[in-house]
Amino acid sequence: MNDRIRIFAAVGVTVLLFLGVQLGALALTEPFYESGHQAVENPEDPTNSVVYVAIILVATALMLAAFKYNLQGLIRALIIGVSVMVAWFVFAELVPPVVTAGDAGVNVLAVLAAFGVGAALLFHPEWYVIDTAGVLMGAGAAALFGISFGLLPALLLLAVLAIYDAISVYGTEHMLDLAEGVMDLKIPVVLVIPLTLSYSYLSSSEESEQSAASTDSDGSADSADASGSSESPKPPESDAAKPTGDTDVANEPAPEPQRDALFIGLGDAVIPTILVVSAAYFLDAGTLDVPGLALNLPALGAIVGTIAGLVVLMAMVVRGRAHAGLPLLNGGAIGGYLIGALASGLSIATALGL
Repeated sequence: MNDRIRIFAAVGVTVLLFLGVQLGALALTEPFYESGHQAVENPEDPTNSVVYVAIILVATALMLAAFKYNLQGLIRALIIGVSVMVAWFVFAELVPPVVTAGDAGVNVLAVLAAFGVGAALLFHPEWYVIDTAGVLMGAGAAALFGISFGLLPALLLLAVLAIYDAISVYGTEHMLDLAEGVMDLKIPVVLVIPLTLSYSYLSSSEESEQSAASTDSDGSADSADASGSSESPKPPESDAAKPTGDTDVANEPAPEPQRDALFIGLGDAVIPTILVVSAAYFLDAGTLDVPGLALNLPALGAIVGTIAGLVVLMAMVVRGRAHAGLPLLNGGAIGGYLIGALASGLSIATALGL
């Protein structure tokens, strides 16, 4: 019973981390647009999705090559640098400009806070540092790309990445190798959910990390796109564990956990949140009056759908099955979004951005 409670608690914490990314992204939507952070000139152009997927493929190949030639330090430095940059974007909107410098009026406190995140990741990447930085980075990345992808490009992006995730996990399995390498770098491309109060990500052995992440099918659910941002190299895209060969386990009780933590890719939270932000920003229908958040029924539907997909994913993963995350998460986000759009009185054509 105690093991089940720990698993249920870990799933609950995972849901809260996802909500942190989603609600944080919605809070940053308007401020990011007003600050000129929209990444493309024409967010309605479907080719934006093609370009983004191409960047993912190239970045994945580069990271696999980096691991092959022992360039892990370069990857870690680059991702920490990206974390500092995204944290600066976020803090610049959240921290009052009490102290400014230069002709541009740079928010000094925001810069110091961003470098503080980088320093914590560099010198003390414990699980709570990784998770805090991950939620901060995830919210910022989702908001940046959400206001840069119109409805049709966002839907195309989620659909293509869900298919790619499934292929990379169930077909080529190359993302399992990538996840295995990134896990040792202790960078915010995964969310770490401890199953014990004494768990330490820093002191955990390499063997236990790899067992939880990729070899024993015992609780990992990382999917294609752990960073969720084209501004950084591609993180572990599918930390879903390799199959054990026993596929008829739907009615079996959940096994006792053989690890001290669950790991799920940050991209699992970021990618579906792009649709959440896109729906909130580009649709003027079913608006909900929530202080501090850009929210409407389609966006709320995407949030609920993502969380529903997450719960299903985690329920399947804790049984020891190997699964790609994005098919369920993106599928849930798209389904929930369409239901919310129809409930707002929009036509299917409008909801699809046609």
